[in-house]
Amino acid sequence: MGMAASQARFLGLTARKTNVEYEGQQINQQRTTLANETANYYNQLLGMTVPTPPSSADYTKTVYTFQDGNLYNSITSLIAQNDGTYKVSYVQSWTNDFAPVAAGNAVITHESDGYYIGSQKLRKMGAEQITEEEIKNDPYLSSLSETQRKNLQAEEKAFVEQLNKRYPQAGQEWYVRYVQNTSTGTWSPIFYNKKVVEDAIYTNGTQGTSQSSIPAYKMGSVQETEEIKQRTAKLEKDSTGRYINITIYDKDNKNPVTYSLTTNTLTDQDAYDDAMNQYEYDKYQYDQAIQEINAKIEIIQAQDKNLELRLKQLDTEQDAISTEMEAVQKVIEKNTESTFKTFG
Repeated sequence: MGMAASQARFLGLTARKTNVEYEGQQINQQRTTLANETANYYNQLLGMTVPTPPSSADYTKTVYTFQDGNLYNSITSLIAQNDGTYKVSYVQSWTNDFAPVAAGNAVITHESDGYYIGSQKLRKMGAEQITEEEIKNDPYLSSLSETQRKNLQAEEKAFVEQLNKRYPQAGQEWYVRYVQNTSTGTWSPIFYNKKVVEDAIYTNGTQGTSQSSIPAYKMGSVQETEEIKQRTAKLEKDSTGRYINITIYDKDNKNPVTYSLTTNTLTDQDAYDDAMNQYEYDKYQYDQAIQEINAKIEIIQAQDKNLELRLKQLDTEQDAISTEMEAVQKVIEKNTESTFKTFG
């Protein structure tokens, strides 16, 4: 190999080595960027809060109750006072056997002389006098004596009062019809709000059959509640610290009455179920986020692996170039030495 050829070859190898070193630097820079991205993802993982399942204990509370005849009482608040007494609030509940309740719906026919269900005419409650025509056309009224009919009028006034108390949004006047139980022979009243009946849409405008069903009501049993607030009370505990007796004063702080307390543990199951559903949703979101981050990290690791393999290839190529440059360098040195000897 001549002097010029050796010099050209050496310059070419130098250029290749420079390019290999530059590409290696670029790869290292890319790997550094990938490492930073991986660190960011791991920081995201560290910053994520693992969802915690709800504990039923968080939705469970101790409730003290006591019985007062047919009244069931549940204590809602106990506030200690400086004199050793308490201010107690509690909810009373009882069964009201004389209360209006829904009794389904009925189709009503409006004729020129009034409103009918089948062949039975509805009668307005609360009139001062039951007419002879109403008695004649109503099998229930005709079965009563004059005294019984007067008692019925007083009873119907109580019905109206109860209906208006329970359904204040409706009109204040009511129709009634009495239905006989074929098994027992007894008669029971069915009520219809007068305003609802008269405001209904009928097939022939203002008359005919009602195009929608009219709500009906009857007397039945309902659960009633009332909250008693801030009554003065004294409490007695057992050796475990649990309340066993309560003495309650009336609103004038007189006439104390002592009741035995019953301890009940109640769990708000609906609230617990809602919390568990929220936990399941949060856990799904958490698992999904973990999977997404892990997938991104795996992609980065695969990219880094490819860059590492390329860097090893460049390292091998760098070694080969360095070896060849050393060989060419020796050739150049020999050529130089021979040249100087020739002209020496």
